[in-house]
Amino acid sequence: MRLSLPALNPQAAHQSRDYAIILFSLTFISLTVSYDGLKGALSHQNNLAIMTWIALFSMLWGETKAVKMQVMLTLFFATLAEHFAALYMGCYSYRFGNLPPYVPPGHGVVYLTIIALARSGLFRRYARNIAIFAIFSGGIWALWGATLAAREDITGAILFAIFLIYLIKGRKPMIYLCAFFVSTWLEMVGTLSGAWVWAEIDPIFGFTQANPPSGVAACYCFVDYLSIISTKFALKRWNALYHHTKKCFFSN
Repeated sequence: MRLSLPALNPQAAHQSRDYAIILFSLTFISLTVSYDGLKGALSHQNNLAIMTWIALFSMLWGETKAVKMQVMLTLFFATLAEHFAALYMGCYSYRFGNLPPYVPPGHGVVYLTIIALARSGLFRRYARNIAIFAIFSGGIWALWGATLAAREDITGAILFAIFLIYLIKGRKPMIYLCAFFVSTWLEMVGTLSGAWVWAEIDPIFGFTQANPPSGVAACYCFVDYLSIISTKFALKRWNALYHHTKKCFFSN
């Protein structure tokens, strides 16, 4: 089955803005999550939230309306998913048993990082090679977790299979490919620092899962998918609301 990745573009330009977003975001995410997991008190989470909102809006400056809308939709859908998966179902739990206030804007930062990575010259030039690496490394991780790991990870193997469907058949395969790397990095930082921990047994289906599950990227891909398919409608409604409001308040 052929990957539906965009055609390679050997002449794709390297844009400094994209790499600046990637470098800053990964550093910011790592420091924020690690601080919360290793040293932060519950009272510090509001300060982390303020910093994350400032970082998100600063990086969104200069982006297109479509990107801004996708980021906000991802933030919305991810927050709903966090309430369901963490607070209601208990698939994983945060250090203090709450939903840290920096997490919703953090999802916006994560998605903007994914977008910047997807449009970067590096990924556009070597998309298929990077995809093969993701499939190979992720497949080994999933197979090891389901068969040899001390903490069995059946959930991770199932999620990795779902991730492959997004990558092979999805409308925006480059987004899903980049989500694999960014979400894996985030989950490693979060679980190793103790900011959150995944339950040993998935409470929804009853399968074993690691901390984090190997195919956890599929969860992020699902949220990304929702934002992608909703952007056109949301932009249309937003523009209609904007023009209606402008007409009401500024017409003679």
